[in-house]
Amino acid sequence: MKKISTLLVAGSMAAFATPAMAQDASGNFDGFRVQGVAGYDALKAGSSVDDDGNDNNDQSIDGLVYGVQAGYDFDLGGAVIGLEAELTDSTAKTEFDNGDFEGFGFGEVEAGRDLFLGARVGAKVAPDLLLYAKGGYTNAKLDILANDGTSEFRESFDLDGWRAGAGIEYAINPRTFMNVEYRYSNYTEGEVDFDGTLPDSDRFDVDLDRHQIMAGVGVRF
Repeated sequence: MKKISTLLVAGSMAAFATPAMAQDASGNFDGFRVQGVAGYDALKAGSSVDDDGNDNNDQSIDGLVYGVQAGYDFDLGGAVIGLEAELTDSTAKTEFDNGDFEGFGFGEVEAGRDLFLGARVGAKVAPDLLLYAKGGYTNAKLDILANDGTSEFRESFDLDGWRAGAGIEYAINPRTFMNVEYRYSNYTEGEVDFDGTLPDSDRFDVDLDRHQIMAGVGVRF
């Protein structure tokens, strides 16, 4: 009788535990999330404006990109869809290399803040592992150092474009996760934002490629 009672108790505990475990697993990729991101950032003149005939012109700048990301995911069982927004900054800038100015096609510039608004869709390849693709709108700043012969002043290029990427996310537990992703951005339109009271320039066409390899750690609420 004691053995039967013990078996009944154990079976009842297993019956209650199984739905709880399933609920935890299904909730690994659901809800509001916030994370810090960092990685490698490289900007390069696009194919329509590159200067491959000039070996001395590097045409690119690179550095460290870092920032924050927030999003909301809907776990549909085997699939996950979500919305996200991101704000990053970068250390990429033009430099003098042994007397050779890395002109980048824009002059002396520093990469400024970068905004992203988009969506992602993914498939759960394991209960705690998500493979996803993402895409959306990106707006970036390039800070320009200008000189009129007597004084220096700063202005910025305000660039609009699109971004696409793919990554993998691992749920460390139902509330903590980490991910790694690659994304490509192409900026196709811009304007010059002048200092002071000068109006911004008219919109003009640009072609600028951006490649980033990112890693992040975050929490869900």
